Amino acid sequence: MEAADEFMKYRSPLVSRYASKEMAFNFSDRKKFTTWRKLWIYLAKAEKALGLPITDAQVLEMESHADSIDFAMAAEEERKLRHDVMAHVHTFAHCCPTAAPIIHLGATSCYVGDNTDLIMLRDGFDVLLPKLARVIDRLANFAEKYADLPTLGFTHYQPAQLTTVGKRACLWLQDLAMDMRNLQRARDDLRFRGVKGTTGTQASFLQLFQGDHDKVEELDRMVTEMAGFKRAYLVTGQTYSRKVDVDCLSTLASLGATVHKICTDIRLLANLKEIEEPFEKEQIGSSAMPYKRNPMRAERCCSLARHLVALVADPLQTASVQWLERTLDDSANRRISLPESFLTADIILSTLQNITEGLVVYPKVIERHIRHELPFMATENIIMAMVKAGGNRQDCHEKIRVLSQEAAAVVKQEGGDNDLLARVQRDAYFAPILGQLDALLDPKTFIGRAPQQVSRFLSEEVRPLLEPYKAKMDVKIELEL
Repeated sequence: MEAADEFMKYRSPLVSRYASKEMAFNFSDRKKFTTWRKLWIYLAKAEKALGLPITDAQVLEMESHADSIDFAMAAEEERKLRHDVMAHVHTFAHCCPTAAPIIHLGATSCYVGDNTDLIMLRDGFDVLLPKLARVIDRLANFAEKYADLPTLGFTHYQPAQLTTVGKRACLWLQDLAMDMRNLQRARDDLRFRGVKGTTGTQASFLQLFQGDHDKVEELDRMVTEMAGFKRAYLVTGQTYSRKVDVDCLSTLASLGATVHKICTDIRLLANLKEIEEPFEKEQIGSSAMPYKRNPMRAERCCSLARHLVALVADPLQTASVQWLERTLDDSANRRISLPESFLTADIILSTLQNITEGLVVYPKVIERHIRHELPFMATENIIMAMVKAGGNRQDCHEKIRVLSQEAAAVVKQEGGDNDLLARVQRDAYFAPILGQLDALLDPKTFIGRAPQQVSRFLSEEVRPLLEPYKAKMDVKIELEL
């Protein structure tokens, strides 16, 4: 019956449909409330070590029940008390009767609430960073493989000078590398709230330790260390500054913008049939048009990336409206915006890794598109060759202009192929350079230093960035949906 009931209420597709198990667990009730209990244990251990009358038996009792949470009892307590932290204090105390008097001693709700959020943010970044590294690695391999494959460049989505498939991928990589550095910095900048009391003054702990400031500072340091943080914020209100949430979610929103741009490019190139995302053997592109191969993974990334970009508005507004030492209008919003940002980032990185592991390139299609446009692009080269052969630059320019307009009319008005080259070959004026035309129209003479730029960029900026994640590079992504 319970399984059937599950389908009678809304389920977030971020978890039910897309997110990885590790990220879904990171923001789960199990992770949250077991972390609360660990924090109460850290506090008790530190207070005991600094001289408060807490016994080994009390600490051991708490440790033995750290993971055995009666969620039904906690829910019932919260219905009665209308306070989630006190509901879990009572639930923990019920299974730890000896330790009950010292659970949460001197602390405020934000001791467990905010510190747990900081742990989840840190651990969330630790899930995302290796995934981002794998995306960069796959795309770097792709860029290296196609470093010297000429392709049409586009500005204003109009054909422009040639670039290479690998060089274009490096434009994507450069943005992802910026995101990598931003995520790592945001993760490393996180500090612990620590033990600060109701308004951040540590007054309750100063009272517990009878005015001993050194012991209060040592308590803060010890608990921070037990939680795996190197530093705590020196000043807080009741909460840590909500600017921290802004910092974290801004980096994720920026990642969302990057992924949206990359996947939009892939969708545009798929329309040109130059590049396609992987397509499963039995995958259906359209219920009505069986021939279609829609870029659904890239479309999913774009769809979710928009959500990720939009979510940063929540912490920005929350930070701006926190009154004095804190107001509770941050709470409900943060329960949604923090997990959803990390879940969404997790999903788009997993999907983008799957895309980059199976990108398909069609060189013959790319070559055909180049052939259609290259005669126009080669006009300057033809003019220079004619001048070197003794021609007049202005006369040659006028000849090329007239022939180009005629060829363009064939393409645009008649739907024919670009016949500029044939027109040049038929015109006696260009007889002195006819033997050079093949060389003048070699696509590789139009790509500048693109291959060299790819090589240097990958070796100097991309590969070193991936060194810390070498041990985690072999994970492949198989999308269930």
